[in-house]
Amino acid sequence: MSSQLLSKQHVSVDAWARLLRSHTAMRRSLSADLQSEHGLTVNDYEALLLLSRAEGGMLRRVDLADGLQLTPSGVTRLLDGLHDLGCVEKATCERDARVTYAVLTEAGREKLEQAASSHVAAVRALMEERYSEEELETFAELLGRLPGAGGVESCTP
Repeated sequence: MSSQLLSKQHVSVDAWARLLRSHTAMRRSLSADLQSEHGLTVNDYEALLLLSRAEGGMLRRVDLADGLQLTPSGVTRLLDGLHDLGCVEKATCERDARVTYAVLTEAGREKLEQAASSHVAAVRALMEERYSEEELETFAELLGRLPGAGGVESCTP
Protein backbone atom coordinates (compact mmCIF):
# COMPACT_ATOMS: atom_id res chain seq x y z
CA MET A 1 0.00 0.00 0.00
CA SER A 2 1.40 3.39 -0.92
CA SER A 3 2.31 5.79 1.88
CA GLN A 4 0.02 8.44 0.33
CA LEU A 5 -3.01 6.10 0.50
CA LEU A 6 -2.10 5.04 4.03
CA SER A 7 -1.79 8.71 5.01
CA LYS A 8 -5.26 9.48 3.60
CA GLN A 9 -6.74 6.57 5.54
CA HIS A 10 -5.17 7.85 8.73
CA VAL A 11 -6.50 11.37 8.15
CA SER A 12 -10.00 9.98 7.58
CA VAL A 13 -9.86 7.80 10.67
CA ASP A 14 -8.36 10.63 12.72
CA ALA A 15 -11.13 13.01 11.58
CA TRP A 16 -13.77 10.39 12.41
CA ALA A 17 -12.30 9.73 15.87
CA ARG A 18 -12.10 13.45 16.64
CA LEU A 19 -15.71 13.96 15.51
CA LEU A 20 -16.92 11.15 17.77
CA ARG A 21 -14.90 12.24 20.80
CA SER A 22 -15.90 15.89 20.46
CA HIS A 23 -19.55 14.99 19.92
CA THR A 24 -19.55 12.92 23.11
CA ALA A 25 -17.75 15.58 25.14
CA MET A 26 -20.01 18.40 23.90
CA ARG A 27 -23.21 16.41 24.55
CA ARG A 28 -22.03 15.63 28.07
CA SER A 29 -21.21 19.27 28.74
CA LEU A 30 -24.47 20.58 27.26
CA SER A 31 -26.48 17.90 29.04
CA ALA A 32 -24.84 18.76 32.37
CA ASP A 33 -25.71 22.44 31.83
CA LEU A 34 -29.33 21.64 30.94
CA GLN A 35 -29.62 19.23 33.86
CA SER A 36 -28.30 21.69 36.43
CA GLU A 37 -30.30 24.66 35.12
CA HIS A 38 -33.53 23.04 33.93
CA GLY A 39 -33.63 19.39 35.03
CA LEU A 40 -33.39 18.18 31.41
CA THR A 41 -30.88 16.13 29.44
CA VAL A 42 -29.96 16.95 25.85
CA ASN A 43 -32.20 14.07 24.74
CA ASP A 44 -35.07 15.46 26.82
CA TYR A 45 -34.56 18.87 25.24
CA GLU A 46 -34.45 17.42 21.73
CA ALA A 47 -37.62 15.39 22.36
CA LEU A 48 -39.47 18.48 23.58
CA LEU A 49 -38.15 20.42 20.59
CA LEU A 50 -39.35 17.79 18.10
CA LEU A 51 -42.76 17.65 19.77
CA SER A 52 -43.02 21.46 19.75
CA ARG A 53 -42.54 21.45 15.97
CA ALA A 54 -44.98 18.62 15.29
CA GLU A 55 -48.56 19.29 14.28
CA GLY A 56 -50.67 19.51 17.42
CA GLY A 57 -47.54 19.05 19.56
CA MET A 58 -47.75 15.29 19.14
CA LEU A 59 -45.81 12.53 17.43
CA ARG A 60 -46.17 8.79 17.21
CA ARG A 61 -43.68 7.32 19.67
CA VAL A 62 -42.01 5.40 16.84
CA ASP A 63 -41.52 8.65 14.88
CA LEU A 64 -40.11 10.38 17.94
CA ALA A 65 -37.70 7.48 18.48
CA ASP A 66 -36.61 7.77 14.85
CA GLY A 67 -36.16 11.54 15.11
CA LEU A 68 -34.06 11.13 18.25
CA GLN A 69 -32.20 8.10 16.89
CA LEU A 70 -33.25 6.06 19.92
CA THR A 71 -34.53 2.53 20.23
CA PRO A 72 -38.20 2.04 21.15
CA SER A 73 -37.18 1.13 24.71
CA GLY A 74 -34.86 4.15 24.86
CA VAL A 75 -37.66 6.51 23.88
CA THR A 76 -39.97 4.84 26.39
CA ARG A 77 -37.49 5.53 29.22
CA LEU A 78 -37.00 9.10 28.02
CA LEU A 79 -40.76 9.72 27.80
CA ASP A 80 -41.32 8.17 31.24
CA GLY A 81 -38.96 10.78 32.70
CA LEU A 82 -40.60 13.62 30.77
CA HIS A 83 -44.02 12.35 31.87
CA ASP A 84 -42.88 12.41 35.50
CA LEU A 85 -41.87 16.07 34.97
CA GLY A 86 -45.32 16.81 33.52
CA CYS A 87 -43.82 17.70 30.12
CA VAL A 88 -45.52 15.02 28.02
CA GLU A 89 -48.63 12.90 28.05
CA LYS A 90 -49.46 9.64 26.33
CA ALA A 91 -52.30 9.43 23.83
CA THR A 92 -53.67 6.53 21.83
CA CYS A 93 -54.87 6.39 18.25
CA GLU A 94 -58.62 6.07 17.84
CA ARG A 95 -58.24 3.94 14.68
CA ASP A 96 -55.40 1.67 15.87
CA ALA A 97 -54.92 0.91 19.57
CA ARG A 98 -51.38 -0.32 18.86
CA VAL A 99 -50.30 3.23 17.96
CA THR A 100 -49.42 5.56 20.80
CA TYR A 101 -48.46 9.20 20.73
CA ALA A 102 -46.27 11.45 22.84
CA VAL A 103 -48.04 14.75 23.39
CA LEU A 104 -46.33 17.94 24.54
CA THR A 105 -48.08 19.52 27.52
CA GLU A 106 -48.24 23.23 28.25
CA ALA A 107 -45.77 22.63 31.09
CA GLY A 108 -43.46 20.91 28.60
CA ARG A 109 -43.70 23.83 26.19
CA GLU A 110 -42.89 26.24 29.02
CA LYS A 111 -39.94 24.09 30.15
CA LEU A 112 -38.61 24.03 26.58
CA GLU A 113 -38.92 27.79 26.21
CA GLN A 114 -37.17 28.36 29.55
CA ALA A 115 -34.31 26.04 28.56
CA ALA A 116 -33.94 27.27 24.98
CA SER A 117 -32.13 30.53 25.58
CA SER A 118 -29.53 29.10 27.96
CA HIS A 119 -29.04 26.00 25.78
CA VAL A 120 -28.51 28.03 22.62
CA ALA A 121 -26.15 30.35 24.49
CA ALA A 122 -24.14 27.34 25.70
CA VAL A 123 -23.95 25.87 22.18
CA ARG A 124 -22.86 29.20 20.74
CA ALA A 125 -20.25 29.72 23.45
CA LEU A 126 -18.84 26.24 22.92
CA MET A 127 -18.44 26.80 19.19
CA GLU A 128 -17.67 30.52 19.02
CA GLU A 129 -14.85 30.23 21.57
CA ARG A 130 -13.07 27.92 19.16
CA TYR A 131 -14.03 29.05 15.65
CA SER A 132 -14.50 32.26 13.73
CA GLU A 133 -17.81 32.90 11.97
CA GLU A 134 -16.20 32.04 8.63
CA GLU A 135 -14.80 28.79 10.05
CA LEU A 136 -18.22 27.89 11.46
CA GLU A 137 -19.85 28.47 8.06
CA THR A 138 -17.27 26.19 6.44
CA PHE A 139 -17.58 23.64 9.24
CA ALA A 140 -21.39 23.57 8.91
CA GLU A 141 -21.12 23.14 5.14
CA LEU A 142 -18.61 20.31 5.48
CA LEU A 143 -20.62 18.49 8.14
CA GLY A 144 -23.74 18.96 6.01
CA ARG A 145 -22.25 16.52 3.51
CA LEU A 146 -22.34 13.67 6.02
CA PRO A 147 -25.23 11.18 5.91
CA GLY A 148 -28.21 12.31 7.95
CA ALA A 149 -26.93 15.85 8.45
CA GLY A 150 -29.13 17.58 5.91
CA GLY A 151 -32.17 19.62 6.79
CA VAL A 152 -31.09 20.41 10.34
CA GLU A 153 -33.17 23.10 11.95
CA SER A 154 -32.08 25.41 14.73
CA CYS A 155 -32.21 24.17 18.30
CA THR A 156 -34.84 26.71 19.37
CA PRO A 157 -38.61 26.14 19.45
